[in-house]
Amino acid sequence: MPNSDSSRRESFLAQTSHWAAEWTGTSAAFGIAFLIIVIWGATGPYFEYSNTWQLVINTGTTIVTFLMVFLIQRAQNKDSKAIHLKLNELVAAMKGASNRLINVESLTEAEIRTLHAHYGKLVELAKEESSLMESHSVDEAGERHNYKITQRAAIEAVPEAAVEAKA
Repeated sequence: MPNSDSSRRESFLAQTSHWAAEWTGTSAAFGIAFLIIVIWGATGPYFEYSNTWQLVINTGTTIVTFLMVFLIQRAQNKDSKAIHLKLNELVAAMKGASNRLINVESLTEAEIRTLHAHYGKLVELAKEESSLMESHSVDEAGERHNYKITQRAAIEAVPEAAVEAKA
């Protein structure tokens, strides 16, 4: 079963990277890193501040930095997804909130700019209101548009019904 091996490997990597990200954010990890730097600095005179002595710290810090970039990115990705899921839940649960905002993070840059401009217009509408408690939503604009279409269709249908009634 290749899938179970792949799944186990992924699970192991996920657990290991989670553990490493958690551990490297502790005071103990900072203390150990600080102690390594102090020991390295103290051994400078013994190694006569040689190129090899400098290469040891440079190589070590480069490797740690390289690995930490991936751990930090993993942690940020996970946190970002969790925050988006929580926000999506709030938008979905709120009456009057626009469901179009669920998963807004997956929109293109142009679509996000369009939404940003729309919300800028809503801010202007809110400034015109006499009460601070008034609010407007993206869906409200759509509802107004649909209402106008319905009204227009009803008005256009009245003459047709009158003609049919006379016939």
